[in-house]
Amino acid sequence: ATSAPSVPRSAAPILPKAMAPSRISTLAKHVRAPQQELDIEDLAKRAWPDASSCSGSSGCGTCGSEGASSLEMVPVAAPSAKPRPEDAKLPEIKTAEDYLASLRNRDVSVIVLGETVKNFVDHPLVWPSVNCVAETYRLGTDDPELGTAIGFSGYRVSRFLHIAESAEDLVKQGLMQRELGRRTGSCFQRCVGMDASNAIWGTSYDIDQKHGTKYHERFRTFLAMCQSKNWVLGGAMTDAKGDRSVSAGKQEDPDMFVHVHARQPDGTVVLRGCKMHQTGTLNSHWMIIMPGQRLESSEKPFAITCAVPVDAKGLTYIYGRQSCDLRAMEGSEIDQGNAKFGGQETIVIFEDVEVPPEYIFMDGETEFCQSLVERFTAYHRRSYICKAGLGDVMLGAAATVAEYNGVAKASHIKDKIIEIAYLNENIGGTALAANYAGKAMPAGNFLPDVLLANICKHNVTKFPYEIARLTQDLAGGIVVTLPADKDFQHDVAGPLLEKFMKSKKGVSTEHRRRILRLIENMTMGRNAVGYLTESLHGAGSPMAQRVLIQRLMNLEHKKGLAKKLAGIVE
Repeated sequence: ATSAPSVPRSAAPILPKAMAPSRISTLAKHVRAPQQELDIEDLAKRAWPDASSCSGSSGCGTCGSEGASSLEMVPVAAPSAKPRPEDAKLPEIKTAEDYLASLRNRDVSVIVLGETVKNFVDHPLVWPSVNCVAETYRLGTDDPELGTAIGFSGYRVSRFLHIAESAEDLVKQGLMQRELGRRTGSCFQRCVGMDASNAIWGTSYDIDQKHGTKYHERFRTFLAMCQSKNWVLGGAMTDAKGDRSVSAGKQEDPDMFVHVHARQPDGTVVLRGCKMHQTGTLNSHWMIIMPGQRLESSEKPFAITCAVPVDAKGLTYIYGRQSCDLRAMEGSEIDQGNAKFGGQETIVIFEDVEVPPEYIFMDGETEFCQSLVERFTAYHRRSYICKAGLGDVMLGAAATVAEYNGVAKASHIKDKIIEIAYLNENIGGTALAANYAGKAMPAGNFLPDVLLANICKHNVTKFPYEIARLTQDLAGGIVVTLPADKDFQHDVAGPLLEKFMKSKKGVSTEHRRRILRLIENMTMGRNAVGYLTESLHGAGSPMAQRVLIQRLMNLEHKKGLAKKLAGIVE
């Protein structure tokens, strides 16, 4: 079901500005950025401080010396007109059960704990991550208004496959992500594919406008195919990188970055390289490959954006370890803390992976790599609203463990719980603000506010750690010294533990153990991967956000505001 079928290269025509649908154009009038001169140095250095120049032709849509976009955000192309909700077509995959069935019986090369695994779906180490993605389909069934959307293809699909056509679409993406964080307490693995799709939608259009290529048409055709199936798209941006002091083209081993190794007469490219830390790619149907940084004009082989089926020949997946992951193989549901849901990261190796031309959306246009990366990070950094959903779970766990311990009414306990709520809503609020302030791009889709997206992600690099600390504080030392579930079943130890593990009257020992194990799972166990370390490094480490904040905070203008009120005339 996931092999690369022959896809016709025809697609809905790109609409000229005058023909853009009124629902897009009307909203664009309210979010259009002021025209101003392009600050080329700012564009080049904003995300990469070592950048020395930029052609200014990449049209990232996020640059400008005054902190607002230098481009007039008027959509000149847009997704096709949609059918009425009752007339929307139904895709091939409709339910979580359909999704799970679609993953089985694929020829995927997966190595888990040193062993090649054929049926990874039911492997005890992998299943919680598969079930986490399945939950995105369950949300679509339970709440279609939040979990699904009618795509430009006319199919009702998971909102993760939808191109954002308005600020309202961006907001609904964020609300969906927070809700899934609440439902899973983990990483549900679909944000990268959604954010990559929206970034490529605009960037492929811009490349076509400059070079007369057909990338946008190809991408529309590809995405329409994905919508008709309601597939899961994974995204792959982070390369192995090798020696960080030199660029992709100067590596001793070029395989440190995914690149075009060879070309075939029909336009097919052959890829070699490696993508690291790939969240949920194994649980996807297709993988979108993107360059991960600015590239020089001499590094064209590395400027490749394309799509490959997850079971493509030449791909090898090496499964990443997670703290306490073997508890999933020990048989105790309680000791896992969250036995139902978990995240997934793999290292993906490319060994002569062939990609036909219809799945190529950038090929050598190095001047657009920075634009693609900046757009993707704008989408992805505001996507960390998912951590507010996990934070909602942490807030509930903190309040529950305090209640079980009989101290919920103490003023200092209440204050710590209030602090958790305060920190968590800062994450959720900045993400929603970035979405509400989204602006229309020339390709017709909407981009979240770049500064606010980076503020959101920078909050995420700090606040979950403090939330975790406060929750552990409320839980007490027993969160790290709690005996195993088997000890509670032991003839001698069991009754003793039941006697001395009692807390507030009416609270069972089992319930206390369960909430403690959940806190352990999210603050130091396998789901701490998604809640803590991924919060720090995912979508760029903290300094990447600080660089953008520095470039976009519009300091000179604000100095002028202060001087004007102070009566300073220079």
